[in-house]
Amino acid sequence: MTTTRTVLLTGFQPFGGERVNPSWQAVSALHGTRIAGHRVVARELPVAFGQSLKALRSALKETQPSLVICVGQAGGRAQLSLERVAINVDDARIPDNAGQQPIDVPVIADGPAAYFSTLPIKVMREALRGAGFPVEVSQTAGTYVCNHVFYGLMHALRRQRAVRAGFIHIPYSPAQASGHAGAASLPVETVTAALRLALKVALKTPLDIRAAAGAEH
Repeated sequence: MTTTRTVLLTGFQPFGGERVNPSWQAVSALHGTRIAGHRVVARELPVAFGQSLKALRSALKETQPSLVICVGQAGGRAQLSLERVAINVDDARIPDNAGQQPIDVPVIADGPAAYFSTLPIKVMREALRGAGFPVEVSQTAGTYVCNHVFYGLMHALRRQRAVRAGFIHIPYSPAQASGHAGAASLPVETVTAALRLALKVALKTPLDIRAAAGAEH
């Protein structure tokens, strides 16, 4: 009997006064599909410190995935951002959906200062760029719930080295950008297609390449 391997994709609920969150819209479109021999399971996370990690841990336990990518929205960014590093700090500019606004609080008490993505982010960048998607390697996932989830994800998997994981930020959708004058955007369908390719590459690439993807600022 062959056991189907699973990929876990997560997106977020709307936050910050928005009516939708394109991270969940894009991720949910891939739920139930098969990519590189893996079944995709999508789960929506609350935009709330603590609660988001509880939901994520539950999803990890339920799905026992081979690979995990959490996806969040970074309004104002113009490209898909393959996040390199999660840091151990919550420092919220605005309250989360539960009204919490932690400042200078560790995500995990006594946890390491940072965790790095274990995805082949540079191979993914090259593949996405070659397919015409706007993409970058990002050096910061912020200090809000996205970074909270990214750090919590890597901490939860710290002893499961066979399970690779990371985080991708996406821009506003066009519908959202209309309410933010001059903001960059990407159609949800484009993001879904990019995520499909990113997953395929991540599943088929055992080792990342050595290529410049740093930032001056």
